[in-house]
Amino acid sequence: MITTKILGTLFIFFILKISLIAIFFNKEIKAARSKDPAAKSFLEVLLLYQGLHALIMHRVAHSFYKIRLFIFARYISQVARFWTGIEIHPGAQIGEGFFIDHGMGIVIGETAIIGDNVLLYQGVTLGGTGIEKGKRHPTIGNNVVIGAGAKVLGNINVGDNSYIGANAVVIKDVPANSTVVGVPGRITKQDGKKIDVSLDHIHILDPIMQSIDELEKRIEKLEKSEFSS
Repeated sequence: MITTKILGTLFIFFILKISLIAIFFNKEIKAARSKDPAAKSFLEVLLLYQGLHALIMHRVAHSFYKIRLFIFARYISQVARFWTGIEIHPGAQIGEGFFIDHGMGIVIGETAIIGDNVLLYQGVTLGGTGIEKGKRHPTIGNNVVIGAGAKVLGNINVGDNSYIGANAVVIKDVPANSTVVGVPGRITKQDGKKIDVSLDHIHILDPIMQSIDELEKRIEKLEKSEFSS
């Protein structure tokens, strides 16, 4: 009888917890469903997506961090790191609609600021470049996509609607509506349009390849004009 009551109480507590998460993290769950074609249902994201659970624990850790209970905050972030493979410093500021897809190996530094509707893939680092105090991590704008393995380092700004390609290393400011590829990161425009609507990773403009294509076309034009004369 006692065991039944305990189980009943635990079940009620579980349902209450799930309900609260569904309410307070509704935008994040919707973001996961819209940006991950593998997401089959609201409940699947709610229960099984490690990116969402890492964010939930970060929100708790961040609340402790703001009232200067740093040890409690850091303990929670380390527990989240152990269970999810995602390390978010409790001091980081993260906006709404944030989604981490296949989040293993992600690191977000203490003074990082992330806007709304940002998408990170596995292996992303939002890190610092030295041991200086103060703001030393990136500020990420709204509607930004950061590809797998990318490193965004230092106190730099990544503008709204930008896309950081996989494995890019970004150490300078990125203007809005841009794509960055390569090591070090090189900036190219996407005709002033945001790229993350369809998450089309295969149609990313590489500025080096663009320059090579332009040179090839110019050489071909010169050769044709030489032969015709």
